[in-house]
Amino acid sequence: MLFRRWTRGARLSIARLPVGIHAPERPAHTYRDPWAGDAEQGARLIAGYFLFDGKEYRLPRGDWESGPWPETVREWLHGFTWLRDLRTLGSDDARLTARALVAEWINHPPTDPLVRDACVTGSRLAAWLGNHEFCTASADTRFQRRLMDRVLVEGRTVAALLPLPAQGWRNLTALRGLLAAAMAAPEYSGFMARYLRYLQPELQRLLLADGVGAERSPEAQFQIVRELAEMSGMFRTTFSDVPPVINSALDKACPVLRALRHGDGGLAIFNGASERRSSDIEAVLAQGERQRVIVPVMPLGRFTRLSLGRSMLIVDSGPPAAAGYDRTAHAGTLSFEFSHHRHRLFVNCGSALSGGWNAALRGSPAHTLLVADGKSSSDFGADGSVTRRPAHVTCEHQTNGEAHWLDLSHDGYHAPLGTKWSRRLYFGADGEDLRGQEVIEGEREVSFALRFHVHPAVQVTQDDEDVILRVDGMIWRFRQEGGVMNVESSVYLARGRLEKTKQIVVTGLRIAALPVASEPPKDADKLTEAPKTTRQSLTWGLERVPE
Repeated sequence: MLFRRWTRGARLSIARLPVGIHAPERPAHTYRDPWAGDAEQGARLIAGYFLFDGKEYRLPRGDWESGPWPETVREWLHGFTWLRDLRTLGSDDARLTARALVAEWINHPPTDPLVRDACVTGSRLAAWLGNHEFCTASADTRFQRRLMDRVLVEGRTVAALLPLPAQGWRNLTALRGLLAAAMAAPEYSGFMARYLRYLQPELQRLLLADGVGAERSPEAQFQIVRELAEMSGMFRTTFSDVPPVINSALDKACPVLRALRHGDGGLAIFNGASERRSSDIEAVLAQGERQRVIVPVMPLGRFTRLSLGRSMLIVDSGPPAAAGYDRTAHAGTLSFEFSHHRHRLFVNCGSALSGGWNAALRGSPAHTLLVADGKSSSDFGADGSVTRRPAHVTCEHQTNGEAHWLDLSHDGYHAPLGTKWSRRLYFGADGEDLRGQEVIEGEREVSFALRFHVHPAVQVTQDDEDVILRVDGMIWRFRQEGGVMNVESSVYLARGRLEKTKQIVVTGLRIAALPVASEPPKDADKLTEAPKTTRQSLTWGLERVPE
């Protein structure tokens, strides 16, 4: 291990040296970044600032070491994906701003360690070359040569860092950057050789056999499809055959991406996902899929998608992603989202990339599920990885074609509280009747709260016994038995901004402990108190009120 680390470091040091021979004057092949940017962000960049994760930051002009910025902001800056925002704006000012920022970076490369991160470097390479026509094609020869010198250095950097550790979809960004360098300078055959050598093993560990990404996140699924679709387009640009491994991976991943969407076309909100615009998702699928298919089941990815009538129920029926793929995992095991037609009713709260909201939204209370004693079913370390997760998660599905029953459970509360949570869901009546039974059993009584976070578009009112949900002229009634129900404030961060909304909270009623053993031990000398358990439960239901 030490020898491998030393040789890798040596390769990287050599790769970062200035190019000793003349680089090509211009890229041999260029392609166009196929994705639309944000013109409003482009206008901000011209004005000298930008928005990231809902916060405003100053744009570095001549000082890429300024800050301090969160690591996620620095990754975005050094990755240059924002060039597409300037390209989408399309003005002469946007073009000159883009060229000036690229020139500043090339003339004085930062010392930030992130500039040697393979994923950030790959993003930068792909952004420079994918926006070449807009940004740099009309620049003078001297600038073009400096750019190509830097492309070779950056390409050698990515090549030297392969193979990469398990860290999710971002490894595809590194490989895409290497592919861009190989297109720009095909005479450097090592770039393409390294790309083809490591692409297939990366896809084998990144995609489960059912097509779900190892990160178990709708957002990661979107990014995987987008990366692969762009690679496919890059090969077609050079009139080359697309490697079969890319087509095969897209055939597996695209149906899963379709399955993880609600009726409004946006993504389900699990494990770091945001809604995203339906048009963006459709654009990615149009580039990547060869036929419109929705995967029927996801047994390895452990998501359950049920559709009846115009309603959809999507359940996170598995534990957080495995180590190495868990940096965006949430403590949302057994949470669900429910939508009718184009309207989301019950949701999870979303995610943030950094700061206090990141930690808060990863916790169980930010999800539509049961929270025991105010704790989360999983814990997270300082580096963002999962340090404690449910060891056993079960999901059994039965259907008669007209209704569905789901029996779910997890032991994520066993370590801190000695309890197990079971959830039984019924979904029927053409999708207009959703019911549940929540049971928590364990060694002692615990307080618990059952939370149903409501989408901001839904109006919520409470009367004596029920909660009424109104959206687009439709009325839904929520009822419960066995607890105390209140409507409380909540937040939603799945649309790029903080939105205030409501949540229905049902707290459990305590009951006396019941003995497990039916009779005492026969040996009176060893008579001890019989082991006890508690069983606390409540039921609830959501039904549409006829108009």
